[in-house]
Amino acid sequence: MIIQSILISTTILIRLIGMKILSVAIPCYNSAAYMDKCIKSLLAGGDDVEIIIVDDGSVKDNTAQIADDYAAKYPGIIKAVHQENGGHGEAVNTGLKNSTGKFFKVVDSDDWVDAKSYKRVLATLKELDRKASEGDDELDMLVCNYVYDKVGAKHKKVIRYENVFPKDRMFTWDEIGHFKLDQYILMHSVIYRTQLLKDCGLQLPKHTFYVDNIFVFEPLPSVKNMYYLDTNFYRYFIGREDQSVNEQIMIKRIDQQIRVTKIMLDYFSFDITDNDKCLNYMIKYLRIMMEVSSIMLIISKDDKLLAKKEELWQYARRKDEKLYRKLRYSILGWTVNLPGKVGRAVSSRGYRIMNRIIGFN
Repeated sequence: MIIQSILISTTILIRLIGMKILSVAIPCYNSAAYMDKCIKSLLAGGDDVEIIIVDDGSVKDNTAQIADDYAAKYPGIIKAVHQENGGHGEAVNTGLKNSTGKFFKVVDSDDWVDAKSYKRVLATLKELDRKASEGDDELDMLVCNYVYDKVGAKHKKVIRYENVFPKDRMFTWDEIGHFKLDQYILMHSVIYRTQLLKDCGLQLPKHTFYVDNIFVFEPLPSVKNMYYLDTNFYRYFIGREDQSVNEQIMIKRIDQQIRVTKIMLDYFSFDITDNDKCLNYMIKYLRIMMEVSSIMLIISKDDKLLAKKEELWQYARRKDEKLYRKLRYSILGWTVNLPGKVGRAVSSRGYRIMNRIIGFN
């Protein structure tokens, strides 16, 4: 009762001194050509939102000046933070370090949010925060839908979770359903409670792409209370030639994808949480990470890169034999480990079909 009273008093005090309900970090690196759309979409949140533009050592354009201009124009809403280039992960770290809002979201500078959904998200966060101040459980993670906004695509693929999560109420891991192959919780879909991220010591590696997977993965054991809002909030733009999810770029940066996968393998243990559904979801997430790394190495058709696929699977085996078996002897594990050229051709064909259906790069 004493602890609960302290939490309630702290929440009320925070509300009285005007804490923002949501902090949004925008990592920017030479983003001048498209960051305006992102920032303007977030400004619709008004005084409820803190927008932290992190200029990650941009040198090729006027990203830094754009950030400063916005901060000067909206001093109560936007912060501009400049740092030496440290990569996407370090920009997220800086955003989190400078955040003061109750909840924390990352929006990449070439993406944006839907206006109507944004209003629903903010209203929901404020209502749940109000209830927490009156003694209800605190929200740890809010999940919304996201849209693959692929250039030239007639159909924009929407990732929803209506078959996985209860709608419009708080729930725990014990109530979640079955995730389909394309229904992973990604950075696009998640908003975390800021203090939860800080308490679990989240620190993303510098100069590494694909760290958004770590951002979502590592806090999961700390998450107790969740809420699913069935609205298409996040617009995930796909189409720039230099984008990190471009297939050829992913192959070029495969060592970074492998590094992130190994970091996640190292983080995992079977006693990391006492909740079986949380544990099983984390294993599923590791399966897709192994699948992505493996399929990129396969479609490269480079013998040296193919050797890295075998090394990655052996790394998982050395890390934890039990985990390795759960990863290797699954449908995804079988798919990317079919023997010989024919097997690799089948794996590649399956990947092409899935990409046409989902449009993830």
